[in-house]
Amino acid sequence: MKKINIIVAFFATILLTAGCNDFLSPEAPSSFYPEYVYSNVNDAKKGLLGAYALFAEDPYTSRMSIVWMQNTDVEAFNPGNDYLAENNRRTVWNLQPSKNNGFNDIYNAWQNNYLAIDRANQTIEGIKASPVKDNPEMKMMLAEAHVLRAYRYFLLTNFWGDVPYFREAAKYGMELDAPKTDKNIIYSGMIQDLVDYEGDMFYADEFSDGIERMNRDFALGMIARLSLFRAGYGMTKDGTMKRAEEYLDVTNPELTVTYTNLAGESKTASTSRDYYELAKNYAQKLINERPRGLGDFATIFRDQCELTKNPEVLYEVAFGSGASNSRGDVGWCVGVGVYGGSKGTTTIQTGLTPVYYYSFDPKDTRRAATCTQVAYQNDNLRSVEGITDIKVAKWNRLWTNQSAGSSKSTGVNWPIMRYTDVLLMLAEAENEINGGPTVLAKDMLKTVRSRAFKAEDHGTSVNGYVDGINSKEAFFEAIVNERAWEFGGEGLRKFDLVRWNIYGKKIAETKRELDYMGQAANELNLDNPEVAKYSNIANYLYFQRVAGVVTLLNTDFRPEEVPAIIINDRDPDTGEYNNTGDDEYIRRDWARSLYRLKDAEGNDITPVSADYTQRAYYGYTDETGNSAVPYLLPISVSTISASSVLNNDGYGLGVN
Repeated sequence: MKKINIIVAFFATILLTAGCNDFLSPEAPSSFYPEYVYSNVNDAKKGLLGAYALFAEDPYTSRMSIVWMQNTDVEAFNPGNDYLAENNRRTVWNLQPSKNNGFNDIYNAWQNNYLAIDRANQTIEGIKASPVKDNPEMKMMLAEAHVLRAYRYFLLTNFWGDVPYFREAAKYGMELDAPKTDKNIIYSGMIQDLVDYEGDMFYADEFSDGIERMNRDFALGMIARLSLFRAGYGMTKDGTMKRAEEYLDVTNPELTVTYTNLAGESKTASTSRDYYELAKNYAQKLINERPRGLGDFATIFRDQCELTKNPEVLYEVAFGSGASNSRGDVGWCVGVGVYGGSKGTTTIQTGLTPVYYYSFDPKDTRRAATCTQVAYQNDNLRSVEGITDIKVAKWNRLWTNQSAGSSKSTGVNWPIMRYTDVLLMLAEAENEINGGPTVLAKDMLKTVRSRAFKAEDHGTSVNGYVDGINSKEAFFEAIVNERAWEFGGEGLRKFDLVRWNIYGKKIAETKRELDYMGQAANELNLDNPEVAKYSNIANYLYFQRVAGVVTLLNTDFRPEEVPAIIINDRDPDTGEYNNTGDDEYIRRDWARSLYRLKDAEGNDITPVSADYTQRAYYGYTDETGNSAVPYLLPISVSTISASSVLNNDGYGLGVN
């Protein structure tokens, strides 16, 4: 058996000394001996922040946080001509794991998670052995290290499924060539840790670091989130999606969690239903102990761009003000397209699907705050983008303190959990436990929707909508939809679809609807009711660009009158955007581009799905949506070659 230097040789490191910001790179204490580091509060904090420091590296700043969280019914990005590439982020997006076992980014992400876990383990062991372990700040940091470790295992189990499970810090001579542990055992262990330690934590409003460190608010929410994942589905070795009780003995103590419910009763969770109960208990505990109103939706994200803490956020990765190479990629790879000017430029790698865009109630104010068709150049609106280039409006680097010539490392924090997530988790758990929506479940859904609609629309879009949902199945579908509308672009959708076991269904549905939209826009198959429902969808968008201001004539539907004077949006020879034509209307392809009637040379062909539709989900071909989606990442060939026990057999990976 191989020893410490094979899979995770870097585990021996205790602290990261490179600079970043206060939360992502501590100073190194004068001694690396754990007895010294954890003998006092200040140095113990530096040890803990060594675990946080790994958030500031590329595997997390863009890859695991958002770029790899595609392609779903909500977030999707066209991989372009590289849709068949090997060892490339594009074939991660479009669900082709067999092409990525040599992808260095996957290797780095695996290493990044395990190094963070080992640093958390070092902190846990160091504080437990500390002479000042009963100090309230030390107890807070001990609990915090458990939460940080739980979040890292959450990433590992969702990206890779069953993985090696380390609860002790690496030491010389320790066997680290460990086989995979079932993800449900890991979920249960992490939940038990958080249940045992959350009471020692500070709420975000009780300490100065607040939402930029893992706090009690987040811990309670994380118990609920992990419990829903433990209750839900995941990929098994035979390549099928199952809940734990479908293939494991859930009475095994490793698969149970013991906790005290809100009534003061001791409970043990083992089955899926038990874990829904656990999720409900801790979501409700947070709501009871730290209730808060919901402010303006768009302001949450503008606050992040302006480095202002918003009370609705429970925890966000604090990129803030650190070294230029480690300040996060929010507003660079996700957000509004900005192509030059006083605040630099973007390389957007996260889009939103047309089906998602059109799924919103037109009166839902979240759509304008979430989806954008426009892009900027030289600080002015440049143009309207195409229907397959809808970007995430939540973050805009023009709201930041960036400088001209900047790109990555924006300093904008990344939200891991918001309060509305907890409200919707409570509503979901209530529905599952009771076989249908209760008054409490409906109240939670109404609370979230009330913020999304103007007061005059509450009668129909909030109360009427929610009160009309009475079956378990219909309320579940409402939760599925509400989480889409609330969290679009925030990287939650992919894992939600997995735990609900509807990922394939949503891909198949999205592809069908894209085709129907494209057919309708090109006036094809209108005798099909599924196509005809889109008969008034905008085939083109018409807009004016005057002195850097873009005004849309139409947004969702075809205009009643087409403008008399229209110029081309782009130069036909160079492809560059046309910056002339003030006061004249410009026409941009919209839904008509969702179906292809001509080849690249302009010749007529038998109409087919657009390249976007074919390529975005290329690795999943089941038109029924019933089979499992190959969503897991392969373990890197570099990791496997160093191990005697790890491989990529099974799990729908299609690689060895």
